[in-house]
Amino acid sequence: MTQVIVPVRYPLSEHSRATVEEGARIADERDGALIVLHVNLYQNGDRTSRRELKRAVESIIGSRNRTRYVVRSGFLVEETILDEVAAERADIVVIGRKQVSRWRRMVRKLTDDPDVERFLREKVDAEIVTVG
Repeated sequence: MTQVIVPVRYPLSEHSRATVEEGARIADERDGALIVLHVNLYQNGDRTSRRELKRAVESIIGSRNRTRYVVRSGFLVEETILDEVAAERADIVVIGRKQVSRWRRMVRKLTDDPDVERFLREKVDAEIVTVG
């Protein structure tokens, strides 16, 4: 079954809403599972709960079968997302355009090449879909 991961901010921004909608559409199209991921940052004292995330996302896409809501904690959003993508063996990662620039900065720190999609493909075997 196709695994579609959608990392989002909480509270959901307009961009996060569009990203969730696209992730749900792709999951439906490919008869896959949707995993909505939020990262609580240690340094910000974030404490978003899975219940809060689920309630917010369901207000946009409704209650759905084969949808999981995951809240992880970490210091770096991008690294935590990569860990989750690898752990879930995701087939597709749906990210918003605003996230791409953050990923690009991280990739520049690690390599001389800011090609986010290639970097992610090298680190995880997943298709990257950009929304926005």
